[in-house]
Amino acid sequence: MTDTIFALATAPGKAALAIVRVSGPAAAAVLAAMAGGPAVPRRATLRTLRAPDGSVLDRGLALLFPGPGSFTGEDCVELHLHGGPAVVDAVGEALIGAGVRPAEPGEFTRRAFENGKLDLDQAEAVADLIDAESAAQARQALGQLEGSLGRRYGQWRNALLTILGSLEAAVDFPDEEVPTDVADRARAPLERLLGDLTQALDDRTRGQRIREGYRIAIIGAPNAGKSTLLNLLAGRDAAIVTDTPGATRDVIEIPFDMSGYRVILADTAGVREASDPVEVEGVRRAKAWATGADLRIWVVDRASSDGAWRQPGAFVAAGDIALFSKADLTAGKDYRPALGAAGSIGADVFELSLIGGDPGELRTALSARVVRDLSGAEFPAVTRRRHQRLLAQAHDHLARAVTAFGRPELVAEDVRLAARTLAAVTGRVGAEDILGEIFATFCIGK
Repeated sequence: MTDTIFALATAPGKAALAIVRVSGPAAAAVLAAMAGGPAVPRRATLRTLRAPDGSVLDRGLALLFPGPGSFTGEDCVELHLHGGPAVVDAVGEALIGAGVRPAEPGEFTRRAFENGKLDLDQAEAVADLIDAESAAQARQALGQLEGSLGRRYGQWRNALLTILGSLEAAVDFPDEEVPTDVADRARAPLERLLGDLTQALDDRTRGQRIREGYRIAIIGAPNAGKSTLLNLLAGRDAAIVTDTPGATRDVIEIPFDMSGYRVILADTAGVREASDPVEVEGVRRAKAWATGADLRIWVVDRASSDGAWRQPGAFVAAGDIALFSKADLTAGKDYRPALGAAGSIGADVFELSLIGGDPGELRTALSARVVRDLSGAEFPAVTRRRHQRLLAQAHDHLARAVTAFGRPELVAEDVRLAARTLAAVTGRVGAEDILGEIFATFCIGK
């Protein structure tokens, strides 16, 4: 990398301050030319910044961070400007005139990774921290940025390398004074490590759900009260409420914070046999969303007698919530069979009048469920789908290795492949083919 890049590191638009970042071999020289002289490293100084023709661009703070002791590992400059768009644009034009090009999305963090300042999982954490909308998301991203994820994978990889040493000793030096059971000694630690990876895979969705949001689907028959429940829990009129059956045709998603975790609550179309093409598609989407949700709230009209509760009830599983709405009305013929079905499934049952009722007990139950599902004693081993894929590959290699004992050369090869796969999480090997995909999701300036 021989070019020098720049980007606005703060949000675009009018603001009190704007920060422009510059990184690359020409950063210090460009600053000296614009500010009328070299800067003292790591000291904020008030400078008058000028364009190549000598005209004043702004008067602000300039900082120089010489490499390798900077975020990117290169010479870096920060210009703290007044936040007017005209000032920012003029400084950008001056930098382009000096041969500095605009940065691509994530290019600063990519340079930090390529210069050994961050592992790949830490670079991903930078993006996650910027995107964090809840306290739990921020905590997870900060933990990953501080190396929690990398340390866990590093410990697994180091254990594999120790095991590999024993196996290769048996394979490469069969005639030397090596204990005859040296390969067999590797079996117990290998099985323990396989158990650790199995446990991590069982827990694989927790980190992803913290990062992406815990998904709760409201499902039920038309006019059961789904949209009213959404509005009640969201605290605003997010969905249209009408007596006309089938009014909700698409999935309405509402993100909000619950006990520090990001939750996505979805109102879905009423599940029934439909002939209208738009409603048919709405029902299909409702079923798909409910199937993929972490939790379903099955809304049943307590006063109904038409059996409409049966179709949506097919998507409810043990641990889901069955909410009998219209608790202020006389129970209809559907009440007893639907209540029995909820009990046989193992759903938690609530009854509530959605008009003027207090959803406090339901909110408490939802919050407890989210905390139970997403909290854990250990830092999650998977926070992105990339980690899940690599962890599953390493697990498969170890499972095959355990079954191949008696053939130490085959066991050693699978252990070697597992170690290499785990190293790819932090980007130490095999990362080049996915760098573009990862850093393209970053914002410009980071």
